[in-house]
Amino acid sequence: MIKLCHIISGDLWAGAEVMACHLLREQAGDAELQLKVLVLNEGRLAAELREAGCAVTVLDEKRYGFASLLGLVRGHLEKMRPDLIHSHRYKENLLALLGSAGLGARLVATQHGLPETGKGRSALTSIKTNLNFFLMRGFFGRTVAVSDDIRDYFVTRLGFPGHRVQVVHNGVPAPRGAALAKNDAAPLCIGSSGRLFQVKDYPLMVEVADIVRRERDVVFRLAGEGPCRDEILAAVDRHGLREDFTLTGHIDRMEPFYRGLDLYLNTSLHEGIPMTILEAMACGVPVVAPAVGGIGEIVSDGVEGYLVRDRAPASFARRLIELIDDAPLRAAMSRAARQKVDAMFSVRKMAQDYQRVYRELLAD
Repeated sequence: MIKLCHIISGDLWAGAEVMACHLLREQAGDAELQLKVLVLNEGRLAAELREAGCAVTVLDEKRYGFASLLGLVRGHLEKMRPDLIHSHRYKENLLALLGSAGLGARLVATQHGLPETGKGRSALTSIKTNLNFFLMRGFFGRTVAVSDDIRDYFVTRLGFPGHRVQVVHNGVPAPRGAALAKNDAAPLCIGSSGRLFQVKDYPLMVEVADIVRRERDVVFRLAGEGPCRDEILAAVDRHGLREDFTLTGHIDRMEPFYRGLDLYLNTSLHEGIPMTILEAMACGVPVVAPAVGGIGEIVSDGVEGYLVRDRAPASFARRLIELIDDAPLRAAMSRAARQKVDAMFSVRKMAQDYQRVYRELLAD
């Protein structure tokens, strides 16, 4: 039996937390693992894991300075004496490294995406990012990249030893709800979801919507919250799309949202393996997305959707209009999307791949 401790922040409900929740739910039922989870914030992740029967301890980072938080983590690790510690972000990586000193535990970190760059990135953020990469490169037995694109970046750009960076693609559970009955008279719905941050480039989605809406009777929906909400709304107003482009805000249970879509549109500047695209595909929604990051590892161009090679709004719009006009093609891509997720991006496969990483590390 492997004694495994996960450390994760849990302050958000974003891609890393969603992926960790799926993984930990699956690992909780694995008889070969003795699992404990240290979550640094009370919230949805902790609640979901308790509901799944995971052994969860919340160490509220808002109540403690780093030194006190490190002492608490150290106390839990000394008591458990894990064989492996699996952490998910910079602070958790640092706590895993310092808190396990002298205990003999092997360290695994998952890199969920590449660091965001560009306007608004502070010097402190850059320092933390570089320190995090230094720690993983020097002290972690394995770094897990969620895409081949991230692995290539770590090995070729950052000098990580190739054998210590392994790829495990994210996985999603099979949808549980019944398919929504579609009103044939209603306009098709094109949607997207995610944090309303610059890296998602939702103003581009609005530009695309403006072109498509002028040529076809469709509506657009965007689910999520974030600091770019006002900028997106301003773009919607500028193009006169208030009646046709809805910002839903945060949605707790996303499956009905995806099932209500006919097409899924991603406009990100870069991605790892986006959980939102996998969730949409699991619900049978064809995807139009940029050919960036790990998206090409999910979507085969012309099979489960289309990959766009440039960032021109007209290029995205052309592919959407092609699918709007071709119902048999949409249906074929819908079937292919579901089959792709079932075969290659299931939660079970993700958990099995992590189990392989753990066993290889312990055998080193």
